[in-house]
Amino acid sequence: MQRMRLRYTKRGRLRFTSHRDFQRAFERALRRAEVPMAYSAGFTPHPKVSYANAAPTGTGSEAEFLEIALVEVCDPDKLRELLDESLPAGLDIIDAVEARTSGLADRLTASVWELRLDGVRPEEAGHAVAAFLAAEAVEVERRTKNGLRTFDARAAVAALEVARPQPDRPGDGPCAILRLVVRHVTPAVRPDDVLSGLRAVADLAPPVPAAVTRLAQGLFDEESGTVTDPLAPDREAARPAPPMAAGPAAAKAPEGAGTA
Repeated sequence: MQRMRLRYTKRGRLRFTSHRDFQRAFERALRRAEVPMAYSAGFTPHPKVSYANAAPTGTGSEAEFLEIALVEVCDPDKLRELLDESLPAGLDIIDAVEARTSGLADRLTASVWELRLDGVRPEEAGHAVAAFLAAEAVEVERRTKNGLRTFDARAAVAALEVARPQPDRPGDGPCAILRLVVRHVTPAVRPDDVLSGLRAVADLAPPVPAAVTRLAQGLFDEESGTVTDPLAPDREAARPAPPMAAGPAAAKAPEGAGTA
């Protein structure tokens, strides 16, 4: 059985698809592309697909991950092309590697998010970010299925800064772009929790909902503060081993030496 790991996106209007919506679309794409899937046993077999840390509904993403099990060996690039053609534009398969290591979910320990705040001046956002980072704790509330829950949004934030505005941003009004790195903790701290925290500490309230996109997720490097590619270990394991260095040359026989 071959295991394949895929990276996919949620772009444009399809950022509003729920995780369940994506599951249905992906299973249809598997059938349409005639992928040789492995199925679970029992009365209602279903394709063996493992999803990892899906982004909340309404947020875009450039870095969603899943793993599938196959009963036949497939080429990763060909599989990526077939599935990408079978999914609607916006749900794009952008990477595929054969799983050669264990623990993909264990390598998803942090995410990098971009928060676009239309109607907010970068200077105003900068003051709010400074106040948020200076706080020892920032308590926010979120309504869950078990009721209203209060938790600290500050501890999970590894980095938060105002990014340089992009020249292709449409519109003439002010727009602040925040770059957020948040660790995956329990309870999970989401970008909207950080926005609630900015409102709590600095009364930052964008006039329109923020456009939120996950740019990356992977293993958080404490020393560099970066989030590394979780598929890199699989790519590294797939590389052929370098040729072994030649051993020491055999001793040269003395000139003129021969058999007795």
